[in-house]
Parts: sequence; structure tokens; C-alpha cells
Amino acid sequence: MPIKVLIVDDSTFFRKRLKEIIESDPTMQVVGEAKDGKEGVNLTASLHPDVITMDVEMPVMDGITAVKEIMARTPTPILMFSSLTFEGANSTFKALEAGAVDFMPKNFDDIAHRREDGIKALLNSIKAVSRSRVRGFRAVGSTTPARPATSATTAARSATTSTFTRTASTTATTATPASRFATTAARPAATTTTAAPAGSAASKASAMGQYKKISDMLTSDPGLPAAARKFTFGNHKSETTAFRKSGKPHSIIAIGCSTGGPVALQQIIPQLPKLSIPVVIVQHMPGSFTTTFAQRLDAMSNLHVVEAQDGDILEAGTCYLAPGGKQMIFERFGVKTRIRIIQDTGRLTYNPCVDVSFASLAQIYSNKVLAMILTGMGSDGCEGCTILKNKGSVIWAQNEETCVVYGMPQAIVNANVADLVLPLDDIASCIQKELG
Repeated sequence: MPIKVLIVDDSTFFRKRLKEIIESDPTMQVVGEAKDGKEGVNLTASLHPDVITMDVEMPVMDGITAVKEIMARTPTPILMFSSLTFEGANSTFKALEAGAVDFMPKNFDDIAHRREDGIKALLNSIKAVSRSRVRGFRAVGSTTPARPATSATTAARSATTSTFTRTASTTATTATPASRFATTAARPAATTTTAAPAGSAASKASAMGQYKKISDMLTSDPGLPAAARKFTFGNHKSETTAFRKSGKPHSIIAIGCSTGGPVALQQIIPQLPKLSIPVVIVQHMPGSFTTTFAQRLDAMSNLHVVEAQDGDILEAGTCYLAPGGKQMIFERFGVKTRIRIIQDTGRLTYNPCVDVSFASLAQIYSNKVLAMILTGMGSDGCEGCTILKNKGSVIWAQNEETCVVYGMPQAIVNANVADLVLPLDDIASCIQKELG
């Protein structure tokens, strides 16, 4: 049976082109069109589509309200179309929180001119969303009260950011606390380093050289050097495992995710206390969305969440979100670690790429990374986790039952790389147990 698609959009032109593109694929069929959210809610109830494409801005009833109504009455996988603006990004995250599975930029040029890459991405996204898990609407962060963002807090964060994070200052931490939690991040002691400034030509050339080595390794056939593949690949049954503390020290937490990731991250990061180690996140997302997402996470979290910038020095108690459309790698800066943001050369599918960032972390932190792969389509993160696992780091995977799309976690489970397979609701508490 073909995948039944319902199109909800107030643009007659967009609906027409979208229908033509969808029905060019024999595995899909458009069963209905709605010109506003209210009509979309009613058609969902009567037509029972397998997947819905939903615009955000519409008359009568907007897309966010329509998603909430559909998830309350007839839960159905929904793919949102969003403009690449600050307002569009905010609306998209609200739609995801309401229950939408994924989103795509609303690119009229791709639709109007039938650009091959854009059409292929669209069709693949609709198919992936149609196979995803959906649940009724639940307010994100309902189990964790949001921390009020006072003017004093904002001022303090701005000062911390400008002093320690946004400059390539020569700082070092000489000791690691016994506990991995801290109410405030310790001020690092000053030291001297000869590392080139992040913006210098020599530094940029060095970072690009490092990135090319990593991408060469990841794009080689079969993908990794034989020495790195110590683990047997197979079809391992996905079973949730009981938490057990590894007993290993961790210097950094690394999280990779894709489809369903924004909502999953909003259920993990706000539940964490102030940590005495940094957190890095690689979420597949367009460049215009990561700034807004970092701000949303920051407003509801104890951790300071920022969109990573080239030259940032990793600091305890700060969570760094990889900027969309670029690659995030890491390098030593004295005794500290510096973020490098690289413009991809077109060799890798994902920008940012979990494999790239995790492989880079392995070179610096070796066996002291607590890495986890959350919900997402594809297998990005599997090779990076394999490299980390071979170094002795700890790897977790989100379990199948709580994933929107069980692709990326399944890849590391099948590769026999995951040390633990955990439900989403338990991950934050398990991080605290592991570090405490």
C-alpha cells in the first residue's frame, strides 16, 4: 500500500507543486489537501493519513494549534515546513514540542524549479516521518520547572561568556574536582601557551588539516581503518538495560541526535544540575535554527547553553551546540580544549556530523568521554562511537521505545558498541549517577 499523505498549506501553488512531487514517487499517494489548520484537523480524522505535511503560518488555525489538536485527537506523524527566520525557527520548535516529528525549510525555489537534491531530501523526509513514532501532546519540561531568567543571571552569563568562552584566552584548570557537579564553574588559573589565535591563517590551516584527516578516515571504504573495527556488527536485539555505573572518570559529555532530537534534548538538558565538566551536542539542524535552539535550551536549563563559535574554550558548566551547516571539531589549546568550526567541503552528508565531532573528541579525551546517541534517522555517530569505544570511552544509546526514529541508536546497538541502552526519561538521572 502506498504511503498516504495529507498536505496542509494555505498556498495553492505550494500544495499543487508538493502534490506533483510526492506523487512522482510510486510509493506515496496524496489523499487530501487542506488550506488551513482547522481543515487539516478535520481531514486527518476522516482520511487517516500515514503522514501530514504542515505549514506553520496559516489563516483560521495556525500549524502549531493544528498539531496540538491532531495529537490530542488522532495522533499522526507530522512534517513541518518552516521559513528560515528567527520567527520561523521559534514556531518550528513550538510545533515539535506540540508533537510534530520533524521539519524542513520551506524552500519555494526547490519546489518551483524541481531541484533534484531538494526533491530527494523532501521525499526521504516524508518517508522517514511516516515510519516514526508519535505520541499525544505533552508539554516539554513538564517534569522540570524552568529556571527563571533574571536580569542578574543574564548579566552574569554575559560576563562569563565574554571573559572565558568567547575569547581565545590562555587559561587552564590544574585539578579535577572529586565530584562532577558544581554550583558554579571554577575560575581557571592563567597560564601561557604558544597556540596560534583561532582567527589566524596558520590556525585555520591547522584546523582544516585536522578536519581533512578525520573526514578522510570517515569516508574511506569501509569507513574506518581495520584496526578500529574491533566490534562485531550484527542484528542485535534492542533491549533496554538496567543502569550500572561504569566507574570510569569523564572529562566531557558528548551527545549526538537528529530527528526527534530537539524535544529529547529538552527533556535531558534542563534536568541536569550545574556540571563541572562541559557538554557538547551535535544535532542535525539548519544553520539558522541552532542559535534559536541554544537560546531556548539556555532559558530552561541550569547549564549555560550556547551555540558553539570558532575559538570557544570549553568550560565546565557550559553546553555547546554545534552550529548548523558546519562541522565542529576540537583541538588542544595549552592544557585546555578549543572548538574549531569548519566549513564542510561537501564530502560528508551531515553538517554538522556526529562522527566528525566524536572522532575529534577521541583524539583529545581518549577514554574520558561519556558519549550518547539519541533518536535520529540514519547511522551518523556509529563510526565516531566505535572510535571512542576503542579508546575506552563509555557509550550510551536511547532505547527503541522512546525514540521518534530508531536509526542512529540502532546503528550503535547493532555494532555492539553501546554499553547501556536507556529510555529517554532516565538519561538525565543516569548521567548524574554516572558522574556523581
